[in-house]
Amino acid sequence: MIYKVYYQENVLEVPVRENTKSMYIQADSEKKVRELLQGRNYNVEYIQLLEGKHLEFEQALSHFELEQV
Repeated sequence: MIYKVYYQENVLEVPVRENTKSMYIQADSEKKVRELLQGRNYNVEYIQLLEGKHLEFEQALSHFELEQV
């Protein structure tokens, strides 16, 4: 399964919507995604499962790239 993770780069800063970034991660579950990101200093806002037409749309975007964690 592929997940889209919305995050802020620094866990110590107050989240600002304009600074939200996203990445794509392949994992078996949302829990596994959180485990994979545990060593990074990210403030994870939301993890979204991508499937079906939504996944096809995201894969068609030029910035779609699976993160290697």
